[in-house]
Amino acid sequence: MNIIVAIDQNYGIGKNGLLPWHVSGDMKHFKTITTTVPTPLKQNAVIMGRKTWESLPPKSKPLTNRMNLVLTSKSTLNSTGIDIAKSLDQVLEMLSNLPLKEKVNQIFIIGGASLYELAIKHPKCHTIYLTRIHKIFDCDKFFPKFEDQFQLTESSEIYEENNIQYHFEKWTRKISVGG
Repeated sequence: MNIIVAIDQNYGIGKNGLLPWHVSGDMKHFKTITTTVPTPLKQNAVIMGRKTWESLPPKSKPLTNRMNLVLTSKSTLNSTGIDIAKSLDQVLEMLSNLPLKEKVNQIFIIGGASLYELAIKHPKCHTIYLTRIHKIFDCDKFFPKFEDQFQLTESSEIYEENNIQYHFEKWTRKISVGG
């Protein structure tokens, strides 16, 4: 299981249910990471909370070329093209059993804040694909601190778009000694 997220300098990820910045290079990176598979017989799964699902533009629902899974306590969501689960463990169990097991390449957590918090603590979370936005925005949702559990393994050059500098990082879970 992986996380993919963009954060500002204060770990901000959203404001009023929306991204507080528009960086098309980050959106392209998100799509590339979450859709790339080694074989056309498989897809990646994207797991999101209900509020993240509802924040997606209608033309983007469901996210194409990916298996869309939404975590919610509501029994129904008015949408097609998604699977619904009540907890992270339930959705991971769904994805690890047939028939979905044979259809999924990688699993990505795509938000929101409370789901990121659960995922970072989960032992099956191995990698964080992070876009670091070099600016502070007025955010009301934040990504949890993670550096004590993960180590930086890749970092890209710095890009700029709309007067916003950003770069991509890849973090992997630290392996504890004796565990």
